[in-house]
Amino acid sequence: MLADARTAGAEQFVLGGDYALFGAFPRETVGVLHELDGTWIRGNTDRWLEDASDAPEGEVIQRSLSACREALGDAASDLAALQATAELEGTLFCHASPRSDMISFMPAADERDASLLVDDDPNVIVFGHTHLQFRRPFGRHTLVNPGSVGLPFDGDRRAAYALWRGGGDFELRRVDYDTDAYARELRERLAPALGDAVEILVRRVEQAAFVT
Repeated sequence: MLADARTAGAEQFVLGGDYALFGAFPRETVGVLHELDGTWIRGNTDRWLEDASDAPEGEVIQRSLSACREALGDAASDLAALQATAELEGTLFCHASPRSDMISFMPAADERDASLLVDDDPNVIVFGHTHLQFRRPFGRHTLVNPGSVGLPFDGDRRAAYALWRGGGDFELRRVDYDTDAYARELRERLAPALGDAVEILVRRVEQAAFVT
């Protein structure tokens, strides 16, 4: 993804959160991101590394959190301390929505949208959380979800991101990578901590869907 973005002309990066949990290479991933000229915001799973009070009690999440904290060491606290939002060139970047890092917009408009926005929110809102790549209008707002690089949930295994040229100019992009090899790495590296529950994460990669 980084190679594709640079080839397309990207010089700076905005990083939308959820950097390490459920991944095969948490420390390595955070290390690579630190090498970028990037603006970081915090996702709910980054917050859970220090405050998991609202995290689901399921085996996959709780075991994954323990394994991720151990892998990251002090870097776990750094992720948990990141800012929740960032505003760049009049565009608001948040993890799920301006009001929450857990409640987000979906590809189709629904009754929740109005409650997640207020009158003084910028016209363009960029967010993630659902792992679904899309762009749509809502009133005067443009809502953009670049998708997920490592764990898309829209049935397309390819890494998803957006190239931003300023204002409302976003190009939604996908990049092929060897998802089968990555699924094998995920199984091998996380099975000691997760046991059989690792197969849920493997299926999410293989199916590009939120399976339980």
